[in-house]
Formats: sequence, structure tokens, C-alpha cells
Amino acid sequence: MAQTAALAVPRDGVYSDQVIRLFSLAAVIYGVVGMLVGVIIAAELAWPELNMGIPYISYGRLRPLHTNAVIFAFGGCTLFATSYHVVQRTCQTRLFAPALAMFTFLGWNLVIILAVITLPLGITQGKEYAELEWPIDILIAVVWVSYAIVFFGTIGIRKVRHIYVANWFFGAFIIAVALLHIVNSAAIPVSLTKSYSAYAGVQDAMVQWWYGHNAVGFFLTAGFLGIMYYFIPKQAGRPVYSYRLSIVHFWALIFTYMWAGPHHLHYTALPDWAQSVGMVFSLVLLAPSWGGMINGIMTLSGAWHKLRDDPILKFLIVSLSFYGMSTFEGPMMSIKTVNALSHYTDWTVGHVHSGALGWVGLISMGALYYLIPRLFGRAQMYSVKAIETHFWIATVGIVLYIAAMWIAGVMQGLMWRAVNPDGTLVYTFVESVKATYPYYVVRLVGGLLYLSGMLIMLWNTAMTAMSGQAVEARIPTVNATSANA
Repeated sequence: MAQTAALAVPRDGVYSDQVIRLFSLAAVIYGVVGMLVGVIIAAELAWPELNMGIPYISYGRLRPLHTNAVIFAFGGCTLFATSYHVVQRTCQTRLFAPALAMFTFLGWNLVIILAVITLPLGITQGKEYAELEWPIDILIAVVWVSYAIVFFGTIGIRKVRHIYVANWFFGAFIIAVALLHIVNSAAIPVSLTKSYSAYAGVQDAMVQWWYGHNAVGFFLTAGFLGIMYYFIPKQAGRPVYSYRLSIVHFWALIFTYMWAGPHHLHYTALPDWAQSVGMVFSLVLLAPSWGGMINGIMTLSGAWHKLRDDPILKFLIVSLSFYGMSTFEGPMMSIKTVNALSHYTDWTVGHVHSGALGWVGLISMGALYYLIPRLFGRAQMYSVKAIETHFWIATVGIVLYIAAMWIAGVMQGLMWRAVNPDGTLVYTFVESVKATYPYYVVRLVGGLLYLSGMLIMLWNTAMTAMSGQAVEARIPTVNATSANA
């Protein structure tokens, strides 16, 4: 645990934790905001009149705000906080250019504020996970390059020879997201708030889903696997089950993920061979994904009893279960015959949220519950019982959500392709919408439970911060040639 540094300790003798503290608190706040917007749009799908005819709070305006808030505000702040924490501890040194690290906090939050303003106004490029217009895209690129300088600069001045595997995942995530964002966001501006993509037609769709799926693959997978490889061993008090497997997992994952994007474009104008390449690589992706899941879960070998009493470990390990489930379901849905049933249905929504709520959400919460008390000089969060309550509420909420969407999605797919002997459709589209209504209500209940858990976390975080005090952790003295992990 971080110890309060004496006033006599020079600044270069303590870790740069202030920026981590700010990102951690912001992540919890954005988690509540992002989930709240999600609950609002879930309610609007069940009862469309809830928007009261106001365009700014219609589903079409709020849905991209929800995805940006959850992925880039909540998930992004969590990744900044954890990567800055992990790279310092595993390299036994302060952050390279702490002032630049603080700029990444201010810049990233400015991006989020601009998203909150522009998306409800309908200022958007209309690209999935890349809706923000060109001036904001430039700001994102500047912040991300600054992030890369801080992260890789810290590795460059490390006091230990070994680069721990979590930093490999964080590093790949930072490089890949920069590449994806810059290429996909290439656009021709026509005004301050409007631009047109540099690509046209099916090429634009291909670049977009190369970006879109790899945003999942690197932002929402590789980055959070970096969290997994540090925080599960730390919380369990056990070494990684197989360090060799973690390296194989890394190289297999980052090579395979890049090619899987075309599976989003089955049965479109994309050439059939490109669709097939996406399907094949998606199926291959199952192996490295499950290798990572098994490595994380098996880290608890000899310490399974800790799951009974440690709610933070529950968050971390159950998140891996959802990761395994999602990374099995995704390749199966990429198979063309399965995709013929699932395409455009709520099955896809269930799949996305099993990964987002179950994998990304739970592991983020577990990592933040580990970090926050240490950043405020406490042995643990203000209320451990509240963490346990949060875990169970969130888990039940996820199960309700994804089960409702799975059932609704399969039902929709079957209804849409049911035909009479004369070739006419058995059901109209409106009949399928009507049949889906009860599942939308169940989905809303699941979302409300998940949001309730985030509110509990916000209260617990506030009480922890107010009852503790910001501390500066000392950097231990190490041998420069040691292989500290």
C-alpha cells in the first residue's frame, strides 16, 4: 500500500500519483453519467414518447453520447489511470514529463465536454465510435500522442531491466488506437462543424469497421488485458499463472485482431472474399482470447478461497468469465450462417453489452476499487460491504440485460426470415417490434440495476476520498538490472 511520503523526500523520490487520482475520480463520475444516459435511451426504446418531441434528447442524439461516455469517458479515464499507475510501479520510476501527463487529463476531459455539447446538437460524422467532428478529432490525436510520449518515455527511463507484460498490452493499445483514429478520421472539412470522409462508399465502410472492431480489440480488450495482468496478481497475492502464455497471448492477439473487422459487413456490398477473411480471423481469434482468460483465472490457483471474502477479486475474476463468454460468442456470430440470423438484431446488442458491462465494466470497477483507497492513504474502501452489494447488483443487472437481448435477437431473426409457402413474409416488421417490447422492459430493469451499482460506487468513492487524504507513494530503491514485475 502507498505510504505517505515525508516532506523531506525529493519529488523524484515519489510516484506521480496526482494525475492518477484525478483520472480515477473522473472515471467513477463518468461511469454514472454514461450508464444514466444508457438507461434513458433504453427507456425511450420501450416508450418512444419519453423524448417529448425534443430532438436533443431523442434516441438518435443520445445513443452516440452514451457509447462515447461509457467507452471513452469511463473506459478511457480508467485506462489512463491504471496505465499510469502500472507503468510507474513496474518500472520503479516517476512518470516521464508529469506536466504532459496532466495535459492528457485536461485535454481528454475537454474532448469529453465537447462531445457532451456537440452530440445532442446533432453535430456528428455518423461513424460508429467515431462520431466527433474534425476539430475534436485533432484534439484527440494531440492528447493521444502526448499520452504515448508519457507512457513510452516512462518505460525509457525505467529503473528495472524487464518490461512487465501488462506494459506490452498498454503499449500496443496506445499505438494501435493512434493508428486507427488517425486513418479512420481522415476527412475533408467544409466548416467548423461539418466534414466529409476522405473515403467513399464501401471503402469508407471497410475503413470504418477496421477501426470499429479494432477499437473493441485494442481500446476495450488489449488495454483492459493490461489491467488484468497487473491487478489480478496484485489483488490475489499470486504470480501470473504462466508468464510464457501471457507473451504468446499478446502476440497472437494483436496480430489476429487487426483482420477481423469485415465480419461486421456480412451480406453487404463488401467483396465476399473480404467478408470471408474477417470470418476466418474471427474464428482464429478464439484461441488467444481464451488463452488470456485461462491465464487470468488460473492465476488464482492455490488462492481460490480468497473469492469468498474479497469482493474486489470477485469483480476481477467474474469479468474474465464474461470476457471468455463474449470472445466465444463473437467468433460464432461471425460465421456467415449464424450471422444470417443475428445480423441487425438485438442479439448483437446483447453480445456487445456482455463484453462492455461484464468484461470492461467489472474489471474497471475492480481496478478502481483497488486503486482509490491507496491513492487516498487508506487500507481499503470506506465500505467493503458496499463493494459486495455493488458486485451482486451489477452481476444480476448484466444477466437480465444480456438474456433479454439474446432472446429478443433470436426471436427477431426468426420472425424476419419466416416465409409462407407462397414466399410472402409471415410477420410484418411492426409485429416483430411489438413482440420485442417486453424484452426492452427487462433490458431497462437490468440497466437500472447496473446504474444503481455505479451510484453505490460513487458514494463509496466520495466517502473514501473525504475520509482519507491524498498521499505520495515513495519509489523503492532497486537494482537497475533486476527483473521486478
